[in-house]
Amino acid sequence: MELTIASELYGRVRLGVLVLGGVSVRDADDALAAEVDSTCADFKQKYGDGKSSEVPGVADARTLYKALGLDPTKTRPSNEALLRRALKGESLYRINTLVDALNLSSLRSQLPFGLYDLDKVEPPAVLRKGSPGESYEGIRKGPVNVDGRPVLVDARGPFGNPTSDSARTCITLDTRNALVVAYAPAGYSAARLEQVMDSTQATLTRFCGGERTDRSIL
Repeated sequence: MELTIASELYGRVRLGVLVLGGVSVRDADDALAAEVDSTCADFKQKYGDGKSSEVPGVADARTLYKALGLDPTKTRPSNEALLRRALKGESLYRINTLVDALNLSSLRSQLPFGLYDLDKVEPPAVLRKGSPGESYEGIRKGPVNVDGRPVLVDARGPFGNPTSDSARTCITLDTRNALVVAYAPAGYSAARLEQVMDSTQATLTRFCGGERTDRSIL
């Protein structure tokens, strides 16, 4: 997968990139649902009704957002949105096994991820700042404005950022090849991000099969 970081964002962000081929996406999996619920309950038990900012790892995504010119208290990193639900005792949204497994990985690592159907992405892809008036159709929402914000862009246009993914490249039950992107601050060590990608790959393949066809740290 050809993916690069544009010069205006280079040195502000570190990406973990994983491509899985031959995945099998299902509506739901009882074992996965139980593991998600158990992980949420663990966060709730350990941190109670405390603020999400008090949970170890949350500061990493907030540091990333600030480096990218975003206010993390107004535009929540996707991982913190999941965490806030867990701390409130609420279940995570159930979409399908691949999305749910990645949400589990994001909750555990406290990093925002992007998840895309690779067959709907037209390389090359680049993470850059959005242009004036640029947007994409969000999943179950209207246009997502990316003017001046970090955004992944392929030959067809913008398709995702650390907060929300696009309808064009969303995961469905027909998805067979997936692109996973972990967003971390520049100061996040490559070794630490490799560990996150190891764990994420193991979780996704455990519940959705498939195998790694490409992986890199940018």
